[in-house]
Amino acid sequence: MIDLIGLLAGALTTIAFVPQLLKLYVTKSGKDVSARMFLIFSTGVILWLIYGILIRSAPIIIANSLTLLMSLVILVLKLRYARPQQRVNPGTDLPRA
Repeated sequence: MIDLIGLLAGALTTIAFVPQLLKLYVTKSGKDVSARMFLIFSTGVILWLIYGILIRSAPIIIANSLTLLMSLVILVLKLRYARPQQRVNPGTDLPRA
């Protein structure tokens, strides 16, 4: 029963990142996502994962592995979409006569 509560808590906290991930993917914009927050958060999740491994707790290991994966994907998308998109317009880079 205790592990079931842990698995449910882990599932809910992991699923909470799905809307942010989908928004980043759909809008192709990471301007509303704090990279610092996700770096700090990911560091905390890594420590929770290490803790879970040390105490051999499946709910902690599973939940934090999935949360870390999702957090890192969000961070990668944030950095990818934060760069200005370079668009080439035909004729604009040609020297003027």
